Amino acid sequence: MGVLTTEKYSEDALPAYTPMPWSLKEIRAAIPSKYFIRDTRKGLLYFARDVLMAALAWSLATSIDPYFKQTATREILTPIGAEVARWAAWGVYWWFQGLIFTGIWVIGHECGHGAFSDHKIVNDVLGFITHTFLWTPYFSWKISHHRHHSNHASMERDEVYVPKTREDLNIPDEAEGHTIDYDEYLGDTPIYTLYMLVRQQLLAFPAYLLFNVSGQKNYPKWTNHFDPNSILFTKAQKSAVILSNIGIAFMVWAVSYSCSTFGTANVIKYYGIPWLEVTHWFIMITYLHHTSPELPHYRGKEWNFQRGAAATVDRNFLGWQGRFFLHDVAHYHVIHHFFPKMPFYHGPEATEHLKAFIGDHYAYSDRPVFKALWESYNKCQFVENEGDVLFYRDKKGQAVRRPADQYRNIGTTIE
Repeated sequence: MGVLTTEKYSEDALPAYTPMPWSLKEIRAAIPSKYFIRDTRKGLLYFARDVLMAALAWSLATSIDPYFKQTATREILTPIGAEVARWAAWGVYWWFQGLIFTGIWVIGHECGHGAFSDHKIVNDVLGFITHTFLWTPYFSWKISHHRHHSNHASMERDEVYVPKTREDLNIPDEAEGHTIDYDEYLGDTPIYTLYMLVRQQLLAFPAYLLFNVSGQKNYPKWTNHFDPNSILFTKAQKSAVILSNIGIAFMVWAVSYSCSTFGTANVIKYYGIPWLEVTHWFIMITYLHHTSPELPHYRGKEWNFQRGAAATVDRNFLGWQGRFFLHDVAHYHVIHHFFPKMPFYHGPEATEHLKAFIGDHYAYSDRPVFKALWESYNKCQFVENEGDVLFYRDKKGQAVRRPADQYRNIGTTIE
């Protein structure tokens, strides 16, 4: 009969991480130039495909209630069976329309980066239309999102998904002979953790736009994406912010008018729930791109653009559905952070060249994404107050990776 043993956690035993040494110029040279070419016609075909799919799904959904409420159907399925089937059909519509809408949002995201077309007017007109339709202030978000890409994984300058520190959570530093009861600070019940995770999935993006939730903590308290005078924007960008606000104001009118004309319940069923799924998928995708116990964050001189770009992870997100409906936005995100103006349809081939050059510095995960979401939400709690190369710690204060010795802040070592 075997003896059960528990291996003691040791920071020294963790895999050591050395930040990437190459320049962006060296990495760029490893990617063939043909993958940086933007094809406006090809992009428009993808957009047209998405719009046609959305229209087809919407059209099919108009038949759901009449079909399952008719007498013949209720006689065949029984009234209860017909009702169950009716809501199951709505569930199928919501699932696929939510994915289609998210793909349309991704097209707007491409436009914001200038990756959709060589023509700025095409990018901005199409980006404004697609993002406004999905309640995203196009120009305002484009500005802050550009800053996120320019400073990704920098503790001081990144715009979103900035890790909390020990100090932020009022957790004392580790000290020899002193044991910290992490449950006192982080010991939520699974039910409460699930509630907080669902809240994040449904409300995090509006909360970020309105209140800078999960954004850079050094910004003023009322920082948001709708104030033209916000610290997020320069004086020259004010008119773009106002234009974004006009777009959102139009959506307020359009949805209000639609509710009064077609009924609030119909607006929620056809448009509201698929839009809510866009928020869910967008937050889930971006959270899992940037939040993993294996990914580093940097302070000070150890950060540079290419190290920040590599501090994200490609994921097998919903398999073929993620690739088809979401335009590979989750499958090939690392190359996007290195070269944001590269069109999404070149991502698969360009990623192969990137992997061949940066090797182990390329991060990929094929874990089921809902399992990965739960694990990352529980394991990525905080980073240390000190140190220039940082990794998330879990609810026990433990990491799964450590900086190489020359980058370690020995004073925070946990045994």
